[in-house]
Amino acid sequence: MSTVNEVSQSHTDSAQARVDEIRAMRQLIPNFVIPASTSANRSLITAASLPQQFIELAAMAVKNSTALVRGGGVDPAQIRDLMSFAEAYGPVADELDALAQFIRHSVTAARNTAGSDALTTYALARRLAKRPETADLAPHVNDMRNALAIRFRKAKAHPAPIPAPVPATPLT
Repeated sequence: MSTVNEVSQSHTDSAQARVDEIRAMRQLIPNFVIPASTSANRSLITAASLPQQFIELAAMAVKNSTALVRGGGVDPAQIRDLMSFAEAYGPVADELDALAQFIRHSVTAARNTAGSDALTTYALARRLAKRPETADLAPHVNDMRNALAIRFRKAKAHPAPIPAPVPATPLT
């Protein structure tokens, strides 16, 4: 039984190490910003989706006309650097999204394998518990049945309200 505990602990340690590595990557990414809220991206979308040509033309205009230079505004070199960053790191974000999707799939596949094996064991135990020579499996079958019933009872705990019938109005 200690091997199961050791395996679980090693997976936990390994997963924590990967989380630490991913978080350490934050320090390596220039211009890395953590959103202040879940809706922070919405306020950025309009200006962030402008065509690159438009942004380059605006930077060129600022460089060539002193009337367009603003205090606190970003200079053309910084604008070009930010666009270069966005162009270079877009594929990194795509790769991380794909990795997250693959990890979620791997987690689901692992749960599926474990769950399928548990269901096979349950089905076998149910059949064997009916035999006199393996009747000692009955308490295990009962425990497994109860564990499954909890899963289904939670789903049925909040039935959908039945809408009140709407009286028919006669057409005139």
